[in-house]
Amino acid sequence: MPGPLEGIRVVELGFWVAAPAAGGIMADWGADVIKIEPPDGDPFRGLFLRSAGMEVPVNPPFELDNRGKRSIALNLDSEEGRRIARDLIKRADVFLTNLRQKALEQFAMRYEDLRELNPRLVYCHVTGYGTRGTEVNRAAYDVGAFWSRAGVVSTLTPAGQEPATQRGAMGDHTTAITATSAICAALVAREKTGRGQKVETSLIRVGGYFIGWDVNIRLRLGVPTVAGTRHTSPNPLITSYHDANGKWFWLLGLQGDRMWPDVLRAIARPDLAQDSRFNTMMARRENAAALVDLLDSIFTQKTLAEWAPIFDRENVWWAPVQTTDDLLEDPQARAAGLFVKVPTADGEAEMVATPCDFAGTPWAPSAMAPELGQHSEEILLELGLDWEEIGRLKNARVIP
Repeated sequence: MPGPLEGIRVVELGFWVAAPAAGGIMADWGADVIKIEPPDGDPFRGLFLRSAGMEVPVNPPFELDNRGKRSIALNLDSEEGRRIARDLIKRADVFLTNLRQKALEQFAMRYEDLRELNPRLVYCHVTGYGTRGTEVNRAAYDVGAFWSRAGVVSTLTPAGQEPATQRGAMGDHTTAITATSAICAALVAREKTGRGQKVETSLIRVGGYFIGWDVNIRLRLGVPTVAGTRHTSPNPLITSYHDANGKWFWLLGLQGDRMWPDVLRAIARPDLAQDSRFNTMMARRENAAALVDLLDSIFTQKTLAEWAPIFDRENVWWAPVQTTDDLLEDPQARAAGLFVKVPTADGEAEMVATPCDFAGTPWAPSAMAPELGQHSEEILLELGLDWEEIGRLKNARVIP
């Protein structure tokens, strides 16, 4: 099952996550993704092994974002290395990079350098802080540009509390999905115009869109973002509670007035329908702390296993707060396609799936992430080089 991007050739020159994750999505969807790496490899290859603090046989984060690609190791500090890269880009549909502008200038791989080489090229530049302004070359990981500077963590941190720590690649993966969408849109436009174009996205811009409701409220109404707690929720019917065993769950009563009667039936408290503190959305907002305390006292009387059928019977919308272990055992997550089998050298491994399916052009991962330079000779042969030339490139340290 080759997928909807079968026949699309992608050249990826990217480190770490944001751009390589976009390449990983496209590889899953059937594109031929050639990953250009320096002779010592994408630094993300070794990070997990060092940070794990123990000997581990695989690097699951790197595998997720790089499976199905082909790797060529090239010394881009050499003119011959850059020539080979340009030859690959000349044959490509997409060039994907997250190198900073000063590095792209050094390698002569800006869009301005490549658009005449390949007028049909879709050139995607993923950055930390955009391609205009005084900080275009500032170093950025997603924890800096997306999580921290774009305001994401501040919207989640109540006053007086320490900022939460981001889980790995939350901003990178969101940005990768954005980049993939832009690339696919540009490929559609190319079908109409016959020409490629440059598309770009940045961690800070995706972060601002990620919390776009808060930012747009500030822009339109001047209302600042204030991180809330359970007891300050503007709607106590869409916040978290826990059961008798401390198991947390989330009520999903977004339409509070519509769903308040359902909650009252579930908790067997019809009398609260007449309580002036709680009988309207505005009243519940003004008395949020009191209502949260009251619901706490009720929900802690039963386990979630007891509450679940009651909630479902009375049409109370809810969701459990799950751990990753819970998620792995969740039959609905599996039915939704969250996991996929990936071919390995000795069988297959279960991994996280990329987040879309296609009924008419179904995809399946083709292979695990490549070893560094695993396909160098194969790719060079495809470019028309012979083994004598490949040997010369090795002697010249253009390829390892």
